[in-house]
Amino acid sequence: MDVDKVPSAVNAFGARQIERTGSLNIADALQQQVPGIVTSEVSGNPFQPDIQFRGFVASPVSGTPQGLAVYQNGTRINEAFGDTVNWDLIPTAAIRSVTVVTNNPAFGLNALGGAVNVLMKDGFNYQGAEINTMGGSFGRIQSSAQWGKQIDSFSVYGALEGLRDGGFRNFSESKVRRFYGDVGYRTDSSEFHLNVGVANNKFGAAATVPVELLQNYWGATYTTPQTTNNQVAYVNLTGKVEATPTWTIEGSARVRAFRQKTVDGNPTETVRCAADPGLLCFNNDDVAANGLNGLQLVNPFPADAILGQIDRTTTRSTTTGGSLQATNTDQVFGHNNQFMVGASLDSGVTRFGASAELGTIGSNYVVNGSGIFLGPSGEPTVIGPVSLRATNRYTGLYALDTFDVTDAFSITGGGRFNHAQIRLEDQIGTALNGEHTFSRFNPIIGATYKINSGLTAYAGYSEANRAPTPLELACADSARPCMLAAFLVADPPLKQVVSRTVELGLRGSKELNIGTFSWKLGGFRAENNDDIMAIPSPEFQGFGYFQNVGSTRRQGIEAQVNLTSKTMQLYASYALVDARFLTALQLPSASPFAVDGNVQVLPGNRIPSIPRNRIKAGIDYWVTDQLKVGGDALFVSDQYFVGDESNQAARLPSYAVFNTHASYQINKTLQIYGRVDNIFDRRYATHGTFFQTDDVPNFANGGAEFTDARSVSPARPRAFYAGLKATF
Repeated sequence: MDVDKVPSAVNAFGARQIERTGSLNIADALQQQVPGIVTSEVSGNPFQPDIQFRGFVASPVSGTPQGLAVYQNGTRINEAFGDTVNWDLIPTAAIRSVTVVTNNPAFGLNALGGAVNVLMKDGFNYQGAEINTMGGSFGRIQSSAQWGKQIDSFSVYGALEGLRDGGFRNFSESKVRRFYGDVGYRTDSSEFHLNVGVANNKFGAAATVPVELLQNYWGATYTTPQTTNNQVAYVNLTGKVEATPTWTIEGSARVRAFRQKTVDGNPTETVRCAADPGLLCFNNDDVAANGLNGLQLVNPFPADAILGQIDRTTTRSTTTGGSLQATNTDQVFGHNNQFMVGASLDSGVTRFGASAELGTIGSNYVVNGSGIFLGPSGEPTVIGPVSLRATNRYTGLYALDTFDVTDAFSITGGGRFNHAQIRLEDQIGTALNGEHTFSRFNPIIGATYKINSGLTAYAGYSEANRAPTPLELACADSARPCMLAAFLVADPPLKQVVSRTVELGLRGSKELNIGTFSWKLGGFRAENNDDIMAIPSPEFQGFGYFQNVGSTRRQGIEAQVNLTSKTMQLYASYALVDARFLTALQLPSASPFAVDGNVQVLPGNRIPSIPRNRIKAGIDYWVTDQLKVGGDALFVSDQYFVGDESNQAARLPSYAVFNTHASYQINKTLQIYGRVDNIFDRRYATHGTFFQTDDVPNFANGGAEFTDARSVSPARPRAFYAGLKATF
């Protein structure tokens, strides 16, 4: 569609903006280029970020309520089991363009806040070859190679990436290996592509760390190991045929295999029994901790040992799907009109397993396993091995029509019907068995008016829904919390989330003597009904459950300006995101302001972990035809800690980060470049939560009990990088 006829905000950028970051991490370009996006390292690893747009999140962390749909070449890549998005699996060098759209039902389930649409390169739009290698601080070494060629009606493209980063925190090494390839064929009236991709990535996910440990060492960690191994392989076939001069048929078919293994060292609720210290109990010192055979475990640990556990999960998902869309551009009553109708079907099968191995925690917070595994334990049972088979089938039918009332005024209307079927099959017993069905029709209506050649106004209303994921459905009972993303129990059903969004704005561009000036200004309001949150257990560290929490609202404004000339590129943006609860509720929390382990949420309280203000700016300046210098700035305002839904505790402080970069084109083939991130070496955190201070001693303070319940994700200190790029 013509962007001027889209009745909502649209943010788009291409390969050049991605390359500008010098990063193999798509999150860096998204944060730079889109006003409403901010990233945080909830997992403690920069290659597994939470990407938050207007207060809605697409995260790789299982248990995070997801609010964005993400597509790669038209294929939805939210994983089947928890709707998670593993950004590390997207080969960055192979990206042609990224578009971030707001709430639009055409993008199917989970597009509550919007959708991220990633289009990849092929041999028709990229010809030549490039090798790019960079290295620097914390043992970073990365390299990418890409090649594309068109041969008559055929094209071929391939990209290979590799990265190793030692990380600035203990046990936070990252290894990334990715490949993407595409073979294409086109004629005057058709185009077909077969693209494939594989990846095998390993991360040390250091997660949050108590602030008392960071005061001694910025690279500290708390209870390790915490590692993640992601693997993916996929094949997509896409086709486009111009059946007539006004009818275009597009279709796709795909298969995707995803594998994930996690290892997570944690405190444990396993304790020595009060009546007989030679036996082990769970949570209460008079409730048996059982082994896999169902018998109470004998205590093999020394009397002075600090007990912990290593939780392991495996997720194996295979998803298949297809889509078909027809587009017609016939005039209607003598007016230009674009009509689209389509259907999609996605089916996924996931096998999920989890286990818990008891161990001891050393003074370096490393959990050492003992080979003793927990069986069903607790009262009621809250932990034990899990083996679950989950199947989900998502069907969608949609239609959109854009009608030009006049040359300047266009209206858009349509909607999508979503139907979700989710089936859970317990592979050990019957407790997890369940079948769930969700369906809804979501409408969209809007209009655009071209005030003059350089100024357009838009307004729109849309709805979207999100069905609870298999993970959420299997962990939704407050009386029986789960180790999030690990140990599931039979639970009551959840309601689907419905989001209603209204937005309006202006956008325009003008040619000036110094270059092309473009700008946009918009406002939005999105209200969620039956929103879903991950609720921490007040009794079990790391345990929790999912719950509908009534209504929430996210509203704000976004503004952006760009100036492009032959010697300079400049951008600046501001986004205000005001996110609040609209329903009173009581939530468990480890906050120091909790009463009996709970905080009282009142309508109007701000939702934690969503900063209210984001300011971004950047410039590139060509000193000569060969030498370019530039810099970026990011300001993110303070935010409430997760667990402080009552807004009583001090907030996670705001931060401002400045980066600089430069490049020199030696000749047509070779370019050298360098960058300095966080040039003022600012120490800040992107995410904060609370933890139970009495679970593990503060070994850095002689084994005394922690006194500060705050736990944060520290950001990377100042870092230097340099690289060489060869283009052929």
